Amino acid sequence: MTDSEKIERYIEKHEKWTKQLEKLRDIFQQTELNEEVKWGSPTYTLNGKLVAGMAAFKNHYAIWFHQGVFLKDTHQKLVNAQEGVTKALRQWRFEAGDTIERHIVLQYLQEAIKNRIEGKEVKVERKKGVVIPPMLKETLNKNKELKEAFHALTPGKQREYAAYIGDAKQQKTKESRLEKIEPMILKGVGLHDKYKNC
Repeated sequence: MTDSEKIERYIEKHEKWTKQLEKLRDIFQQTELNEEVKWGSPTYTLNGKLVAGMAAFKNHYAIWFHQGVFLKDTHQKLVNAQEGVTKALRQWRFEAGDTIERHIVLQYLQEAIKNRIEGKEVKVERKKGVVIPPMLKETLNKNKELKEAFHALTPGKQREYAAYIGDAKQQKTKESRLEKIEPMILKGVGLHDKYKNC
């Protein structure tokens, strides 16, 4: 299946927002961006570099600008979806009844393309190694299959799980979180994968 067919299927699957996603796709296709599928949703790149994307959720649909921190945001449309976590990514959310103003969306996309061409990019420093909290380490050491599955995950996914357990204040919370993530680790999925594939 081609990326184009995957995107058509993605749009059809999100019946609540099908017309809106089709309109956004039409706007994206007016630019020189290349249409691809990444993390299960429509993504638009320039020379292999991420520029923007769109996604549908239960109560809204959105445009993602991967280096949105550099956009002027003259119309005050952008939000940081994970304040304090996300450095460069910005999201433009649309809810039921919102109008897609084609010329404004195009203006933001053209600025994002210009910024990409100029090389404006937040460099994310990757932490080396993963610090595994004692409780998770102990559980991994007791369960060989779980340990192998954990070490087969990407360092980013390992960090997500380590932080999820490590950030819990109470023992009871750590235990319930550990119970929740064990089957996910065994499946080889990341803690936040379901949000990435919405």
